[in-house]
Amino acid sequence: MKLKTITQLTLDGVTQGNGGSTEEDRTGGFERGGWARGAGDDTTRDHIAATFERADAFLFGRRTYDILFEFWGAMEDLKRHPIGVALNSKPKYVASRTLTGPEWENTRVLGDDLFAAVTELKASGDGELQVHGSSRLVQWLLDKDLVDEMELIVIPVVLGQGARLFADSGRDIAMNLVDSRSDSKGVMIQTYRPAGRPDYASF
Repeated sequence: MKLKTITQLTLDGVTQGNGGSTEEDRTGGFERGGWARGAGDDTTRDHIAATFERADAFLFGRRTYDILFEFWGAMEDLKRHPIGVALNSKPKYVASRTLTGPEWENTRVLGDDLFAAVTELKASGDGELQVHGSSRLVQWLLDKDLVDEMELIVIPVVLGQGARLFADSGRDIAMNLVDSRSDSKGVMIQTYRPAGRPDYASF
């Protein structure tokens, strides 16, 4: 399967708290959550729903998995939404050393050898294995050269605080732009494919 990450982020690269600040966020001093709520027009919302529907399986970090389950897996009205239908009916894989006995149907917790597990998933067939949110997992997947495509949904706001998609230090990766669009509210959706290391010039 093709591994594709889908990430909502601000212009300054923040991914934390797109839907709102959790108690854990506020305890850590982050109080600017909810910056993606109401962002984008109908074309962007339709695109996001269609993306979930297109997935053959999902891969999440533990925190994103818990947040999604709280909404899409537990609220009856959201279960009937196209995103809820996709999340509830398709296989979900979780990268976690602490989750045992997951309540959400069709969930499998990956073992300690995450690299082997993800590599096996990618080799298991055609289709798309999607990673939504899960920024620390995305950083790890990039570092291990496991990402085939990245979709960045960029919300036109500068947050000034919060966890960012790209770590302060990590692998350097060149990216080829595959697709780019923007909506009437200034939300940009850009799709990239990793293309090895960048070329560096010298003076």
